[in-house]
Amino acid sequence: MEGLKCRGTGSQREKAKENPEFIMLPTVDFCFKELMKNPRVRKGFIAALLRKEPEELAETEILPVEQPGEYEDEKMGILDVLIRFQDGGRMNLEMQMLAYDYWKERVLFYLCRIYTGQLKKGEGYENLKKCIHVSVLGFNQFPGDESSFRVFHMQEEGEQNLYSDKLEIMVLELKKLPPEAQSEEGVIRWMRFLAGTRKEDLAKMAEKDFYLKEAYEELERLSADEEKRYAYEAREKALRDHISMMNYAMRKGLHEGRAEGRAEGRAEGRAEGEEKASRLFACLISDRRYEDMNRAVQDKEFRKKLFEEYHL
Repeated sequence: MEGLKCRGTGSQREKAKENPEFIMLPTVDFCFKELMKNPRVRKGFIAALLRKEPEELAETEILPVEQPGEYEDEKMGILDVLIRFQDGGRMNLEMQMLAYDYWKERVLFYLCRIYTGQLKKGEGYENLKKCIHVSVLGFNQFPGDESSFRVFHMQEEGEQNLYSDKLEIMVLELKKLPPEAQSEEGVIRWMRFLAGTRKEDLAKMAEKDFYLKEAYEELERLSADEEKRYAYEAREKALRDHISMMNYAMRKGLHEGRAEGRAEGRAEGRAEGEEKASRLFACLISDRRYEDMNRAVQDKEFRKKLFEEYHL
């Protein structure tokens, strides 16, 4: 299979040369989605997820998915990648860096919709194939341990009996990546690459693996494409604006904490309200739980639950 050709024009490539260190980062979901359009990159990443050799994996195709907008900077809809295997099975890939309310419920909803959506009118259940949802996360969905990659199945409680292998969930928590080791399994190498923030680090990782090298070269091609770069920067702006809005919510929360303290009419109450609110929002920022920050400002009972969660 021939490698993809560079799509940028000469002037676009000249523009890219003005900032030779710039490279798109896969943690921006637009970039991740574009990266997965490359069949070699897709094969390498999926093979790592399935713990297979890439040569064992048959060709896959990307299915169209409905999006709220075509990469408009005011849209915050998550850009996912829906893949179909040759046997009809499907895998949905999502890159999500910001904490999201009810993420588990959302994953279950979309996984079930993908599963049931396989059948056309009149078809039998025997036609249903395995469906996998993959969450690549920039926040800790499971903060209680150091495991960065986990796989979930429908299994009997306390037993090894698998109810069905047709539904599977994979969770990759980038914040939990362990210190780099000489010998790492494929999925950890891919997670480390996807979490990369500097061009030189990405280039170094690309030297270790044929498919990571293809991914790095695809990032270079995307970064030299003026139209793709514009869409990438618009998406980055949307994410920055969202974080800015959450920071405003944090400041508002601090003010409300002080107001709650004043309402108690005690100096210690004022200090406690301010300190607790400040520590809470610092914890939420650290864990990138920006959605929870906004809800905590509006919902006093939810804020109390967060105080308990963080032992504040």
